[in-house]
Amino acid sequence: MRSIDTIRTRRSATRAFGAAALVCTVLAGTVQMATAGSSSQKALSTRLAAPVSAAATVTDPSTGSSAVQNLGATTGWKVLTSATATQTGAQISAPGFSTSGWLSVANDGGGAPGTEINALLQNGSCPNVYYSTDMKTCFGQMTKVGAETIAQFSVPWWYRTDFTAPAGGQGARLILNGVVGTADVWVNGTEVATSSTVTGDYDKSVFDISSKLLSGTNSLAIEMHPNNPGSMLTLDNVDWSQIPPDNNTGIQFPVQLEAGGPLIVDDAHVDQSTAANLSSSALTVKASVVNVSAASQTGAVTATLTPPGGGTPVSVTQNVTVAAHATSAVTFAPASYPALTLSSPKIWWPYQMGAQPLYTLSTSVAQNSTVLNSTSETFGIRTVTSSLVGAGGASPDGVRQFGINGQPLVIRGGGWDPDLFLRYDPADTAQQIALMKSMGLNAIRLEGHFMPPDFYQQMDAAGILINVGYQCCDEWEKSGSAGTVYQNTAATQGAIWRNHPSIFSFQWSDNAPTSTQETQALNGFASADYPGPFISSAEYNSSPQLGTSGEKEGPYDWVPSNYWYDTTHSPSGDSTLTNAGGAWGFDSEQSAGDTVPTMDSLNRFLSPADQSALWQTTAANQYHANYEGTGHSGYSFGTLYNLDQAVSKRYGAWSSLAQYVEEAQAQNYEDTRAQFEAFIAHSTNATQPSTGTIYWQMNKGWPTLLWSLYNNDYDQAGAYFGAQEANRSLHAIYTLDNHTVTVDNLSGQTQSGVTVESKVYSTAGSVLDDQTSSSLSLASQKVQNKVLTPKLPTAAGTVYFVELLVKQNGTVVDRNVYWDSTTPDAVNWGSTIPSGGGNPQATMTSYANLTGLQNLPAATVSATAATSRQAGPNGADSLVTVTVTNKSTTPAVGFLLRADLRRGTASGGEQSGDSEVTSAVWSDNDVTLWPGESETLTATYKSADLQGATPVVSVSGWNASKIDVVAGTGTGTPNDFSISDSPASGNVTQGSSTTATVSTSVAGGNAESVALTASGLPTGATATFSPAAVTAGKSSTLTIAAAASTPAGTYPITITGTAPSATHTASYSLTVTSSGGGGTCTPAQLLANPGFESGATSWTQTSTLGFTPITKATSAEPAHAGSWIAWFNGNGSKDTDTAAQSVTIPSGCTASLSYWLHIDTSESTTTAKPDTFTVQILNSSGTVLATVGSFSNLDKASGYTQHTADLSAYAGQTVTVKFTGTEADTSGGTTTFVADDTALQTH
Repeated sequence: MRSIDTIRTRRSATRAFGAAALVCTVLAGTVQMATAGSSSQKALSTRLAAPVSAAATVTDPSTGSSAVQNLGATTGWKVLTSATATQTGAQISAPGFSTSGWLSVANDGGGAPGTEINALLQNGSCPNVYYSTDMKTCFGQMTKVGAETIAQFSVPWWYRTDFTAPAGGQGARLILNGVVGTADVWVNGTEVATSSTVTGDYDKSVFDISSKLLSGTNSLAIEMHPNNPGSMLTLDNVDWSQIPPDNNTGIQFPVQLEAGGPLIVDDAHVDQSTAANLSSSALTVKASVVNVSAASQTGAVTATLTPPGGGTPVSVTQNVTVAAHATSAVTFAPASYPALTLSSPKIWWPYQMGAQPLYTLSTSVAQNSTVLNSTSETFGIRTVTSSLVGAGGASPDGVRQFGINGQPLVIRGGGWDPDLFLRYDPADTAQQIALMKSMGLNAIRLEGHFMPPDFYQQMDAAGILINVGYQCCDEWEKSGSAGTVYQNTAATQGAIWRNHPSIFSFQWSDNAPTSTQETQALNGFASADYPGPFISSAEYNSSPQLGTSGEKEGPYDWVPSNYWYDTTHSPSGDSTLTNAGGAWGFDSEQSAGDTVPTMDSLNRFLSPADQSALWQTTAANQYHANYEGTGHSGYSFGTLYNLDQAVSKRYGAWSSLAQYVEEAQAQNYEDTRAQFEAFIAHSTNATQPSTGTIYWQMNKGWPTLLWSLYNNDYDQAGAYFGAQEANRSLHAIYTLDNHTVTVDNLSGQTQSGVTVESKVYSTAGSVLDDQTSSSLSLASQKVQNKVLTPKLPTAAGTVYFVELLVKQNGTVVDRNVYWDSTTPDAVNWGSTIPSGGGNPQATMTSYANLTGLQNLPAATVSATAATSRQAGPNGADSLVTVTVTNKSTTPAVGFLLRADLRRGTASGGEQSGDSEVTSAVWSDNDVTLWPGESETLTATYKSADLQGATPVVSVSGWNASKIDVVAGTGTGTPNDFSISDSPASGNVTQGSSTTATVSTSVAGGNAESVALTASGLPTGATATFSPAAVTAGKSSTLTIAAAASTPAGTYPITITGTAPSATHTASYSLTVTSSGGGGTCTPAQLLANPGFESGATSWTQTSTLGFTPITKATSAEPAHAGSWIAWFNGNGSKDTDTAAQSVTIPSGCTASLSYWLHIDTSESTTTAKPDTFTVQILNSSGTVLATVGSFSNLDKASGYTQHTADLSAYAGQTVTVKFTGTEADTSGGTTTFVADDTALQTH
């Protein structure tokens, strides 16, 4: 339990720093710096050093609205302490005020000017701020969460920028999306808000400044007062790291100007109601229209939904009248706009379970056909379920379980920590997503550290689930925090989160909310249409409205691997279940504590003295752990003492830093693997099943030794690869509670032809047991326990290995190696989880004896490596493929063999200094091989990071000497393959199946394993491949089965082949026909005279100029086929032409409208749309139900183009299909729209 009292009781007193310690200050507008550290620090990576020049080019992020701009995007900001800037707010905010000597600051990748320390870093202060204790030397140190204690940051700081006033007659609103601290806000010499109201990092404030603006240049000045998370609803760093010396004070999110009018549309979003079988989704579009003028205004609001990857959009329009200086809500409900009910929608799935299709919602408001402003954002269609299951034991009300689209899943995630100075970089997010996906995680938790919109958009696209929630241990958990800011925060953040499919839940932290807090937050979320689900606590607590949370927390410090498999111990007298961390229930934050990076990473941020203390003084406070001193019991995490004790007792004493790091890699690997594997294995338990684990923490905002799966420089150490192994899509687990083998399928498809082989080895290399399972077929998310029971040695103190080989159709797809002892770890449970509450670390009765690993015979290892060009995540453009082979002639295991990509020389040596290519993302590493075994590892990377050097791969291991090999390009032909299907289309009746052959061939280099998947399937249909992976050059049989409920229709299916070198696709057209039961549909073409070959027969046509649109084709305007066309406009005068026909679409049918359209124009404009053509669906009363096609003079093209629209939503109705051409004749040109060969086809 990390309550505010608990985590602070052992914190050392705040240190006093005199002027001599503050060697980095701002005096009289000039940056004063001390040179800290040695010249070796210059090798620090850009991300570690982290100063971003104010002159650097940063792409301004989209605001999502044409009416909104990020201030400072082009002009930058000027920042200075009020100790130097002593003028008044009226003076500083006056246009023309001199900022000579102020710090120049550029917005970050999230569009914000950032914190006070960010301003100093951008101007060259403390260039190696993350190295050793440089940050402390430069700025001082805080040792307690709460009020600022460092002098230079204990006074306000000014943020100032200039902007241009909008055009005359437009309204202007200033938007502050939150501040860390409190703020006084001034515009052009006038105070518009005070620090008594502008507070809260996640509370949006909006001010109408229309009357305060001047023609031309205007000035904004924000006086930031120091943050105090003990009394403000902001954020802090808890015990995760050092506390930023400025206490995070500053502006984390964009300061924006909204300008336009007289009407502005904003707050656009989609509420969705998706059928349980995913066959349809009813979408309600909502928006607000603001009238910034002094008179009532009427405008046309249009909302357009564009399917993923393009396709025919759905547009709906309605008029709205808004009173002067008022706001009106606009709602497009499916009941009134049937086109908003989508049949067979594209469904968003989490990573590993399926694709992540995103729809686009665009809105606009117009007057007299002139668009005043528009908005755009994406959303995904998915459903989240949340329930309590498996009541019993220590969980009388059950444990929390989540499901996505009706499919329960084990949440396997990590806690997110933003940059220490709150700087946002989209490229950094993209790189971390690549690491997450390679590691197999499906979720992250944002505890009180919310992010800019780009972050959520990237997570949407990646399929990474996000649990959001308030922070522990500060003002957020105090009962007195309820109030306006508390409720407004929920409304502000709910409006950001509601359309992001990645955000799957909201929860409070340690403490459940008070009744008032709960009501205020839920009211705020409801006002924003954010649906949750909402969880009352991260511990086993409850609240009046939400009830029992069903979650627990802890541990946070070292525990042995077999601890995770415990299901019987919980603290009597502590109903919150804190630190009862075994694999049962949902644990919202837990890990085995400290993580030791690789030597490459350690050299980047630890000085020689730091490194010496790391392996020689285990009780030393490590600055890169946190600020909590030398305590190592309870909630004190400032040392690596408990980890070091375990490593020493289990693996043996070390005699060098290198040996210490190697042993720590083994310890971290086995612990992180066991945590995730235990929660997967125990997910089948009937009582208190394991439903989720959040590793605490996944990442850190600076270089760290505490709680991380990868380091700030993207270093992938043992902890990373242990987690990666545990979370593979198709995987075998050696369970540490009953010593059996479990097999799991975490993918989104059934996996067949699966076997697992279990081998038990002695440390001398003898095979003690060898078993192979029968063939298995595992449905998505299926976990099958006790597949095998390996026969283990029994003599006390014996160290042995267990190797699990998962094969699919004979090909090895997963290798998982364990090292264990017949003398196991023994936890003293009475001391670890005593009555009244558990401890965050294990108290041990005895440790496992793994010292036999010190005596492994030396292994002889070889490697081959090659590079090829291949696109990868976050701009990666290259792939290195490394095959590691154990060449030992005696039975010597190669233990924890690791490959690294380095900048090298043509002769195969490594460049001196820091040569590692840190952008590499590895598919596997720290592998263990027996003589004759090989494993191929791959890594994507950015070739620019080689800096022109030769790519060299180093390979070393626990008992294998380091070797270097050049990663050459071989013959110059990279590996590649092609894929095809035969037949390329098929018909299937509801309730039956069809097959096709998917063939692959080698297109370059060597044959690789190609994994096969299918996407785009209609609701209820499944696709299986036999085999699911083939070696390029071989074939697989694709079987597509349609359920009885699968809607009839024709669907484009994408077959995807994925190999280490490339990904290729093939297309398949699937037609599902009715099985003949109720609701049958006879396929038919419903439009009469669809090609106009009988003139105007069956069509109603009009023209304001008296023409007949349906006419004979000419040489100037030929027909698509036949000799008649529908010719709209092109007369050089204002004109509206229409052609319409009414049809009845039978019930039970899917329906598709198609037509061919040709557009000619002589308009000279490249931006305006004076001439338009629409395709609309009307009801029997003439009301427009939907606009299913919209074109203009800007869409001119040679020849005809076919367009389609789904009209299935109108089955059982009589509707009118109407084509309308409108020519405004305002630009001096003319446009001709010609339609031909229409059809309305049912299936």
